[in-house]
Amino acid sequence: MLPEIEQYFRIEKLPHMWCPGCGNGIILHSLINAISALGLNQDQTTIVSGIGCASRAAGYLDFDTLHTTHGRALAFATGIKLAKPALNVFVLMGDGDCTAIGGNHFIHAARRNINLTAIVFNNNIYGMTGGQYSPMTPHNKRATTASFGNIDRPFDLAELAKGAGATYVARATTYHTKLLTNLIMEGYKNKGFSVVEVITACPTAYGRYNKLGSPADMLKAQRENTVNVKSMLANGGTVPAGKIPIGELYRAEEPEYIEEYRKLVEALQMKGGK
Repeated sequence: MLPEIEQYFRIEKLPHMWCPGCGNGIILHSLINAISALGLNQDQTTIVSGIGCASRAAGYLDFDTLHTTHGRALAFATGIKLAKPALNVFVLMGDGDCTAIGGNHFIHAARRNINLTAIVFNNNIYGMTGGQYSPMTPHNKRATTASFGNIDRPFDLAELAKGAGATYVARATTYHTKLLTNLIMEGYKNKGFSVVEVITACPTAYGRYNKLGSPADMLKAQRENTVNVKSMLANGGTVPAGKIPIGELYRAEEPEYIEEYRKLVEALQMKGGK
């Protein structure tokens, strides 16, 4: 392990349990690079996760961490921010954890604009529990529960987050690591609910069922199938058909929930409440 990031890991918990070629370790490295570059105090930083391959990440990190129930990571994180608003809180979720079991929590965390940074590991499938299709599995792609191809239309997580009220929305891939680190940093700086979707590879389940080749092939596909919105807009263009936009997709300013909550408490106390 690189000496500059070793302090952020629970070395005794390694090696990790992820499959060879999984992109989760790359995301973890970008998260740690972002935290290090931001100069965040480890004792004032909390990592919350749900259930699934992605959510195992919290166990490897040397912060105050909370491995919660399936789909409920944002609910627990909301409680942490209400009790300790000064803490830096990052929430790690997989696409199934976030958009299926936890879909309602995701929508309402965005609607409230709570000051959290949510990082969604999108590997297009439920990897840990056997390769079932998730709300992020692309149309016609195969899974153990969609042997002949998924007929559901998948969520566009960025549009969902934007529509629900998130004030910072971004997307990267595990191929674009520098971009990913920068987006996590910008998401942290945003005062409100920030969503960073990361397209990552699951060679064991999703890749194998869909014959996508080796882990290296899946990384190359991330490079070839995406387009950076910054360069695209600079050239006056639009997203080419079949390409996935990456980069900062949306930013807005709205009242932050915890601040509004504190204002309400103070106003009631001024009136003699407790």
